[in-house]
Amino acid sequence: MPFIPHTADDTREMLAAIGASSLDDLFDEIPKELLIDSLDGVPPALNEMEIRRLMTARAAADGAPACFIGAGAYEHHIPTAAWDIATRGEFYSAYTPYQAEASQGTLQVIYEYQSMITALTGLDVSNASLYDGASGLAEAALMAVRSNRKAKSGRILLAPGVNPVYEKVATAIAGRQNIRFERLPLDKSTGNATDELEAGDSPVAVVIQQPSFHGTLEDVDRLTDWAHANGALVIAVVNPTSLALLKAPGSWGAEGADIACGEGQPLGVPLSSGGPYFGFMTCKQPLVRQMPGRIVGKTTDLDDQPGFALTLQAREQHIRRSKATSNICTNQGLMVTAATIYMALLGFEGLRQVALQSLQNTTSLVDKLVALDGVERVYPGAHFHEVALRLKRPVAEVLDELARRNILGGFDLGDALLVCATETKTDADIDAYVSAMDEILNA
Repeated sequence: MPFIPHTADDTREMLAAIGASSLDDLFDEIPKELLIDSLDGVPPALNEMEIRRLMTARAAADGAPACFIGAGAYEHHIPTAAWDIATRGEFYSAYTPYQAEASQGTLQVIYEYQSMITALTGLDVSNASLYDGASGLAEAALMAVRSNRKAKSGRILLAPGVNPVYEKVATAIAGRQNIRFERLPLDKSTGNATDELEAGDSPVAVVIQQPSFHGTLEDVDRLTDWAHANGALVIAVVNPTSLALLKAPGSWGAEGADIACGEGQPLGVPLSSGGPYFGFMTCKQPLVRQMPGRIVGKTTDLDDQPGFALTLQAREQHIRRSKATSNICTNQGLMVTAATIYMALLGFEGLRQVALQSLQNTTSLVDKLVALDGVERVYPGAHFHEVALRLKRPVAEVLDELARRNILGGFDLGDALLVCATETKTDADIDAYVSAMDEILNA
């Protein structure tokens, strides 16, 4: 599709119709001293063939290393059909469904997505998505403050395993609104929250990440019940793939988590050198009017035929700004479309097989690595598909050496290495990683 479909004749006809002699006349109100002839550092324009060649070369420069990084971004197999469908013009170029009567396909996709995400998290209602998992936590914190009006402290307690990047983003977004994020104490032997906890001055919410950023599994039932006993809401930060194996947030403790959020990238979105991602959010029904963004509902028309409509839009573009729950302006519609197709293609059993194979591959990798001289686990407990390892050499040096062997060896925690192996890794990939690590550590 051409970016500028108008011919020279079209342009001349338009100018004649409005009485202008040239396109420059349309901008004659701009002062002459503000006009520039060229932009320093901007190369000459390229034609389509040259642009394709350039971008192909730049994509190839990334190479195809074996990736064991994880830490919030995960390499999973994506069926070809997912993006073949998502990039059809009906989805790829469609925007916000303001006119429900003309947007039934888009609305149905969002409705199906919401249904699948609520099924995974075990909660009642989902919005149409958020920008990413980190901003999702910020929105969840703001939502908790609006919902838990009995707690006036503005304190949000974070379990030790909450992603530090999520904490930084949440602080940047919500920290100026009298919200303080505080960490619960860490049990260094387990990597999780200590057994003895003190709530202090009426916390608004407790954030629990499962699995934790370091790969451990928290006692979510204990922490959820403790939070509720102290008048706090519970915000669950979860990996959606893990929910095919682990307990859903809606079943944590006696009453379940109140809000669940996280990063949807594992559900059919490629890593793509850092984005784009999408955040998901679900909650209990009583909190629905404090949920940011859009909610799509299923209804019937005047002929009793099924249809879809924007049921709730508690944002500033639709209601008075003082009543808005968020200034989020759109949802990540294309990513959500791909994720919906991905989940529909795999089904729950397929997602469970992805989770199981990821667990098995990580277990195999870790068992072989800790058998080497100079590698040990930091935390001994159960894990999903990430494990923190302590090495006898500096982690940064080891990762550099692995990169020279075309292996992205994991995430540098400073004093430890976080490794992840998804279902995309073969036995040969794992053995090559272990062999390279052995060689590096004993060089």
